[in-house]
Order: sequence, then C-alpha cells, then structure tokens
Amino acid sequence: MIDEQKPGVLAPHQIELLMVEAFPQIHAGAQTLFIEKAGHRFARIRMIAHEKNLRPGNTLSGPSMFQMADYGVYVAILATVGASAIQAVTSNLNINFLSRPEMCDLIADIRLIKIGRRLAVGEVEMHPTSSAEPVAHAMGTYMLPTI
Repeated sequence: MIDEQKPGVLAPHQIELLMVEAFPQIHAGAQTLFIEKAGHRFARIRMIAHEKNLRPGNTLSGPSMFQMADYGVYVAILATVGASAIQAVTSNLNINFLSRPEMCDLIADIRLIKIGRRLAVGEVEMHPTSSAEPVAHAMGTYMLPTI
C-alpha cells in the first residue's frame, strides 16, 4: 500500500533535518523515532524498542505510542505540505490501545485522510515488527498555519 503512493514535497531526510533544526530537543536521551518512508499523504515511522519507552511488564508504554502517533501525523503533513507546515499544531489526538505490545520495535503506518486550508486529519495504525496485528489505532487532527 505505502510503496504505491506519490512522493511528497519533502523527502524523509529533509523532514528529519527540519525537525532537528526546529526542535533540537526532539531526540533528547536517545533517538527512538525514525522516518522510514514519507510521501504525499502518508508516512511510515519506526519506534526502536528502548528502555525510555519501557513500561513495567516489559512492554511499550502508552505515552510512547501516543508520541509516535503524534509524530507520525506531523511527518506526513510535512511530507505533503512542505516546510511551511512546521508551524502546524496538534488540536486533537485520540488513541485506542488494542492489545499489549511486546518489547520490540513498533511500526506506525500513517495516512492523511484530509488536508484542508486549516486542518489536516490523519489515521495511524501501529503494529510490532513481529506481527501485522495492530496494537493501537489513533486519529489525529492538526491545525495548519495560515499562509
């Protein structure tokens, strides 16, 4: 599905450079979020299993999955709209935890459902690298900057 979509305005490495420049604290402690793919209205993010994402019971924490969803929608917006969207802000993010994830890398597939003049809406499905079964699903809305 993701491989067949159009390339974006910004490539993954350009988005990463833009994010580090705008948010130098983004990878404080350890970089655990990586952009695997990004293009027009989509992104794929990998979260590396790391102790900073650990929850008691040897599982990934809910807050780290929430962060991954938020980051993923933001990356998809930047890939689609370009650097002018760096000022976009989250206005809503809802997440449903479907099952307990094991402590391994997590993949998030993001697709933007709507890109309007003021809002962007994205859907995120997260699954461990060991399975295609989703462990969480999120919907996020971002307010876009007025340009």
